[in-house]
Amino acid sequence: MTKLALVTGGSGGIGAAICHKLAQSGYRVVFTYNSNESAAQTILDTLEGSGHAMYQLNVEDSSAIGALAAQVKESSTSLDLLVNCAGMTKFVAHSDLESLNDELIDKIFRVNVRAPFAMVRAFEPLLRSAKGCVVNITSIAAQTAMGSNVAYCASKSAVENMTRSLARALSPDIRVLAVAPGLVDTEFVKGLDDEWRNAQEQSTPLKRLASDLEVANAVYAAAELLTFSTGNTIAVDGGRPLGN
Repeated sequence: MTKLALVTGGSGGIGAAICHKLAQSGYRVVFTYNSNESAAQTILDTLEGSGHAMYQLNVEDSSAIGALAAQVKESSTSLDLLVNCAGMTKFVAHSDLESLNDELIDKIFRVNVRAPFAMVRAFEPLLRSAKGCVVNITSIAAQTAMGSNVAYCASKSAVENMTRSLARALSPDIRVLAVAPGLVDTEFVKGLDDEWRNAQEQSTPLKRLASDLEVANAVYAAAELLTFSTGNTIAVDGGRPLGN
C-alpha cells in the first residue's frame, strides 16, 4: 500500500525538497502552503508519481488544522508521516531587545511551537493507525543560541524539547524525531550578501552550507531507516557547533 505523508510549509525551500524526496521514494504527498498558491501549484505539478494534493493552511489557526485533519480522514484511514516544516522568523539583532516586541514573539511561538503541536494533536488518530512517524524541522539555533533572533532560537529549542516529550507520550505507536539543519543554501540564502555567506561557510568544519536535499534525506532517514529511534534530533549542520 502506498504510504501517505503530510508536509506543512511545502511550497518552497526545504519543504519543497522534502515533498520531492518523499514523492520520489514512493509516498503520496499532501502538503500545505500559507499564501503562495502559484509556487505551491508548481511544486504539485512537478512531484513524481500521482495522488498528491495541496491545501492552503494558516498553521496559526488550530480550527483550520482540525478541519484539514477531517478532510484528510475522508480519503485516508492512516497517516504514515507528518513533517512539521512550516516556520517563521525575522532578523532582529540579539542585543536589540526593544525591537523584539510581544507581537513578534507571540507569532514566532504560534507558528514554530504551537502549530506543530496542534498538527500532532489533530492527526494523532491517523498516525496511530499507521504506527507512523512525526518529524519536526528545528534548527541548530536550538543548541547554539545563534540565529535570526532570540525568540526564534528559543522556539526551536522548545520544539526539540517537545519532540522528546511527544516521543514518550505517543510511544510505542508513534515515533517522533527532529531534524535540525544548519544554514541551508536555499534560493533565499543564495540571494544574501556573498561575504556573509562565505563567512558562514568558513565557520563550518565542512566549509560549505547544507543543501535542501540533504535536509530532505535526513527526513527520509528518520521515517524509513532510523526505525528504532524516537525522541532524537538529527543534526544536518556540517559540524557547525564545533566551530572552525
